[in-house]
Amino acid sequence: MTHNAIQRLLLKRFALAAATYGLALLLLWLAFFTGHYQQSLSGVAIGSALVVISQATLFGLFWSGRNQRFADPSLTEAQVLMGLGWQTWLIAHVDEARGAFLVFYVLILLFGLFHLTRQVFIRCALLVFFSFSAITLWDAYHFRLAEPALAALQVCILAMVLAWLVLYARFVQVSRQRQRQRRFALQAHQDTLRGMMRQLEDLVATDELTGLFNRRHFLRIASRELNALDSDVMHGLALIDLDHFKRINDLHGHAAGDQVLQAFAGVAQACLRDGDVLARYGGEEFVVLVPDCDAERLTACCERLRIAFTEVELMGLQVRNLSLSAGMTLLAVGDDLDEALQRADQALYRAKRDGRNRCAAAWENVDA
Repeated sequence: MTHNAIQRLLLKRFALAAATYGLALLLLWLAFFTGHYQQSLSGVAIGSALVVISQATLFGLFWSGRNQRFADPSLTEAQVLMGLGWQTWLIAHVDEARGAFLVFYVLILLFGLFHLTRQVFIRCALLVFFSFSAITLWDAYHFRLAEPALAALQVCILAMVLAWLVLYARFVQVSRQRQRQRRFALQAHQDTLRGMMRQLEDLVATDELTGLFNRRHFLRIASRELNALDSDVMHGLALIDLDHFKRINDLHGHAAGDQVLQAFAGVAQACLRDGDVLARYGGEEFVVLVPDCDAERLTACCERLRIAFTEVELMGLQVRNLSLSAGMTLLAVGDDLDEALQRADQALYRAKRDGRNRCAAAWENVDA
């Protein structure tokens, strides 16, 4: 989740807590008007005002984002302790209705169930128990308990409820921890699967020997580029064949032939631009797609590549006079890729027929 999304979630959570305070204040005034709250009207008003001020302060922290400065941006422990303090103050001033207001202790602890650590939750539960027990003992010491047996029963019930809450909180926290671990493990598995899928895609799209794109992937890219071609833009397409490659294999072995193919791939990648697409078309034949290109630029590109390949020297091999032949054509809007490849292939055939080690263009006059 993003920072803003988390902050909005914390604000909604605070609004829920503030609504609970509003409900408690409503019951406080109801207890006052029914004669169950032992305080003057000014005391009730001041207490209510202090509750509102405390909540307004928390709202200011969340609204301004200053809650992010704390170790726990949700301020859960602070809110729980504040709620327990106000609840204990309320309990201390009610008489026979004291048992009815005990439910708010449970609501306050439930508010911190998912965010407080086990130690903090137990500490808060103990605070509730000893606070209520201290109020009961204080009233008993001053003979203000109308029904001591009922008060003792309330203390016992509260102890049982708090013990159950502690156990339930432990169960919830352990379950959440396991779910978090499973989620992290699932995320790790998904990342691994995505990595394997990328590797499979690379294997499917790449020629193992040269590391270049293979024919199938090139045709997919070229078709996509042709479909996206603008009317005022042309692409260059060239078929390249390494001259006398069969002779190299026959005289020096297939390992030497593999080195020649790898050498060409390295030279070609160094000569081409980042946006140009180079692929092994099959055997000793390669294909190049040069986006946003005219006849002059395509010719210059292929000639640069041809000259660079003639200067290649293979370490440990007595292979001399490396050369290549290229057939070039241009792609325009409405062209068919298969027809364009056929034009380039015919130009390549002319280049070989005319003596190899040259570049021939489909747009040239064949009879010239």
